[in-house]
Amino acid sequence: MFLKRESVVGKQSNVRFINGRLSFKSVRLNVHCFEVDGVMIDTGAHALSKEFNAFFTQADVDKVAVTHSHEDHTGGAAHLQKEYGLPVLMNEMSIVECHRKAAYPLYRQLFWGRRRPFQAQPIGETFTSRTATWNVIETPGHAKDHLSFLNQETGQLFSGDLYVHPQTKLILREESVPQIIASLEHVLTYDFGELFCCHAGYVKDGKLALLNKLDYLQELRGKIHLLKEQGYGEQEIHSLLFKKKYPMSIFSSGEWDSIYIVRSILEE
Repeated sequence: MFLKRESVVGKQSNVRFINGRLSFKSVRLNVHCFEVDGVMIDTGAHALSKEFNAFFTQADVDKVAVTHSHEDHTGGAAHLQKEYGLPVLMNEMSIVECHRKAAYPLYRQLFWGRRRPFQAQPIGETFTSRTATWNVIETPGHAKDHLSFLNQETGQLFSGDLYVHPQTKLILREESVPQIIASLEHVLTYDFGELFCCHAGYVKDGKLALLNKLDYLQELRGKIHLLKEQGYGEQEIHSLLFKKKYPMSIFSSGEWDSIYIVRSILEE
């Protein structure tokens, strides 16, 4: 499969970043990883290894912190561990999975690459960097093992895939919108300002961005439950609320679809 690859390296505040982009016909995806205060947060996708490895070579870090085990966030972890001897910290529930050969759908292996096995350590409730202590905040919904990281000194939140877009239109089959809502409510109890999202990148007013996303999802949940009370079924509700079809749904053979937004809300 022919993939177009490109990347952009930059710096925002005290955070150095790389944004790697992959495209195939009408499907375009991107992913960031961040270097800050001696920590690499997430590691990109193996399919972007050429671009990301150059970024890693220039990095000055002591450890790697991973927000969740998806292959576009862990694709460079084995390289960082093997080449630089860096410890990789992540949610304990995914350590065994990541030490094994990657097992996820073929289209994801073709697009993001085949994540190499690596040995991670439990991240715990906090971790330290060179000048700061970080809160490790459980934020499941997109993935069961999803974490967000808050720098207590700077008030910067590294949110993994919690934000991505203010108005979610597609989710993975295993995602849960009610869990995402609960995670947004939980993280919003913390004091933070700037947000660094692994797909949206830098967001200056992170709290406002997450509040807007929470409002959207809560309103959507209300509409879905109201339609259910009026006698509409899952497919009818989906047709009424999500009229647009996205290339990613076709490309992923239905693993990504808006129907799962409706389903996860009706199942709560």
